[in-house]
Amino acid sequence: MFSNWLERTELLLGNEKVKKLNKSHILVVGVGGVGAYAAEQLCRAGVGELTIVDGDKIDITNINRQLIADTESIGKVKVNILRERLLKINPKLKINSIYKYIKEEEITKLLSNKYDYVIDAIDTLSPKINFIKTALENKQRLISSMGAGAKLNPELIQIADISKSFNDNLARILRKRLHRLGIYNGFNVVFSSEKVIKEAIRETEFIENKKSTVGTISYMPPIFGLYIASKVIRDLIE
Repeated sequence: MFSNWLERTELLLGNEKVKKLNKSHILVVGVGGVGAYAAEQLCRAGVGELTIVDGDKIDITNINRQLIADTESIGKVKVNILRERLLKINPKLKINSIYKYIKEEEITKLLSNKYDYVIDAIDTLSPKINFIKTALENKQRLISSMGAGAKLNPELIQIADISKSFNDNLARILRKRLHRLGIYNGFNVVFSSEKVIKEAIRETEFIENKKSTVGTISYMPPIFGLYIASKVIRDLIE
């Protein structure tokens, strides 16, 4: 067996595919409700190296949906908490944690490295657009999370090229901005075709980089993260 704790994974995938995962390096940007779940599933599947990036600390409002949020972690740096958690799962995991809000210059530097897959779980529009644009320019294999908020039905979550997404406000705005940059397709997104529950969106004032607060149920962001991890793993072992 490649590794005893991966016995069940190897039974399903076979030794060579497990080895392929072990040699893979995945970048996860944004480790909140979606990204942390994606990162953990990659770790549990035997991915050998992860780079995780986030400039945020855990807030009490994260508890309803985020993997690493609980009453003892409030105020702590997200990437540090996630790093500790993943190393408890696989002490041999090579993990690079970056505590930073990535702006254009950091995005360029970060994506100048070659990864086997890149996951965009950024929830702020401007850096998300820059990240996607730069990832595609650098020919990185990319999957991006759209909006998990203001939705309830997990049966309507799907994976498709950005050009095929619909009924998703974030995807709609993203497509419009990317079209201005000459980008119409070329990367997958996880999105829900469920129409948003408008009453769950509240406009905010005086909060930097945040125009609204969106109500979110406990299971939707995690399922988005699981869909992302599943796509990454399946692509890596093809």
